[in-house]
Amino acid sequence: MSFSDELLAEGTDIWEAQYEHPFVTELAAGTLDPAAFRHWVEQDYRYLLDYARTFAIAGTKARREEVMAGLMGVAHTVLDFEMDLHREFAADYGISREELERTEKVATCVAYTNFLVRTAHEGTLPEIAAAIYPCGQGYLDVAERMAELADETHRYTPFIEKYTSDEFYEAVDWMRWLVDDCADRNPGEHDAMREAFLTSARLEHDFWEMCYTREEWSV
Repeated sequence: MSFSDELLAEGTDIWEAQYEHPFVTELAAGTLDPAAFRHWVEQDYRYLLDYARTFAIAGTKARREEVMAGLMGVAHTVLDFEMDLHREFAADYGISREELERTEKVATCVAYTNFLVRTAHEGTLPEIAAAIYPCGQGYLDVAERMAELADETHRYTPFIEKYTSDEFYEAVDWMRWLVDDCADRNPGEHDAMREAFLTSARLEHDFWEMCYTREEWSV
């Protein structure tokens, strides 16, 4: 079993909780409250800026050209490919790019992005690889589950199509390769990688909850 598969096996309960989350099931059915989806658009836009930043910082720690190129390539994919989807959805809600960029992160988004960026600055490349993996693999797996649940085309179909596209599959395949490569080359880092992976996976689940409940600051 590859190390990435070991991590996914350890995160089975978290993955199941994501599959069963009402944000996921209602989006698949096309019944999700538009206000909850708007919250996702706004918060995930801000999240993706730091997600891309995490890849870029990781690129400075890579010692091999192929790894550096891969990390920078995924950062570009996030900034160009994924964020285009968010801008398209934002336009449907009458939200400009400038408004997206001014959106204030709520607590869960702050916690997740701070964890990623801190890991990028302070952690090793294997830890960073494990921390960034749950977002990519999680969205792919959740979108595949949504595709299975969806009975017809609806307003959220573009979300499902984007995260089950060939481009997204390729990005996630590369992230999985990076996790396995780092694990093979750094066996002493396995425990730290597991901790980073599970922390990000839990924050992924909480991100769905944040969007569904339209989390705001309490004061």
